[in-house]
Amino acid sequence: MDKNKKLYKSANDKVLSGVLGGIAEYLGIDSTIVRLIFALVAIFTAVIPCVVFYIICAVIMPDPPFTVEQ
Repeated sequence: MDKNKKLYKSANDKVLSGVLGGIAEYLGIDSTIVRLIFALVAIFTAVIPCVVFYIICAVIMPDPPFTVEQ
């Protein structure tokens, strides 16, 4: 893994706040897979733990750094 790789919310792959899209970008996999796994875990854990996890991540994870492309 790249040592300079950091976890950010996704700027391009958002549904709510970009948390799952950011995790998918960090892991280098398709965001649909991350969302499906998240949905399955939510179903099997009675939803509340996943909602709490998502809210905590949405608050803690930084937005991606702003870059200007020329």
